[in-house]
Amino acid sequence: MSESPAGNGLRADGRQPDQLRPLRFQNHIAPHATGSTLIEWGNTRVICAVMIEETVPPWMKAKKIEGGWLTAEYSMLPYSTLDRKARDISKLKLDGRSQEIQRLIGRAIRAVLDLDQLGPRTVWVDCDVLQADGGTRTASITGAYVALSLAVKKLQAEGKLTASPFSSAVAAVSLGVVAGQPVLDLNYLEDTAASVDLNLVMNGKGEFIELQASGEEATFTGDQLAELIRLGRIGISQLSERQQQALASA
Repeated sequence: MSESPAGNGLRADGRQPDQLRPLRFQNHIAPHATGSTLIEWGNTRVICAVMIEETVPPWMKAKKIEGGWLTAEYSMLPYSTLDRKARDISKLKLDGRSQEIQRLIGRAIRAVLDLDQLGPRTVWVDCDVLQADGGTRTASITGAYVALSLAVKKLQAEGKLTASPFSSAVAAVSLGVVAGQPVLDLNYLEDTAASVDLNLVMNGKGEFIELQASGEEATFTGDQLAELIRLGRIGISQLSERQQQALASA
């Protein structure tokens, strides 16, 4: 098995180091949601759906905080992986990884959202993984932006919002060092073989929102980090274009 880049720079699936997997959005996948999309990114598939409550959490009322709130939930469905993944409810507690990821999704979206302009509403972002082949958290963030943008358009059409509360777009991409080669958008085989993992979240202005980097029983150099960020910028730029195309077609 060869999941590392070949000598000609190509990866096991034929991609260049700076090449994303095929990406598409299928909007309005959840009819009862205010906005929704199915993001298909390589063999990773995530349904991102947004629902709106015309109220705010009790803690905001108690502290008399103006504006609205956004929160996210993330779940891998039992059949999303080769071996059945038990539902969190069966363990009577939220899986630590799921908790970490849904907090990341919430932070990423709130970073580009004017909560005051949103008004006294709670936005629920649900990301459910249908199929996992690497990059489920980055796909969730990238798809959540599209789903929420569709929801905002609906609220504007209904006269509930006079303007978009977004300050910018937001997208995320995974990166890593595989067999010494920095590469963009890891699939599952590359992710398991990577000596360095990095998840990059940026807004549409090219500004950083979050950067999660760690060595897997390894270290990495400043030059490798710089190259990963360079590749990440390329990926985020392409993702932003695809998001706008998906919204324009909607």
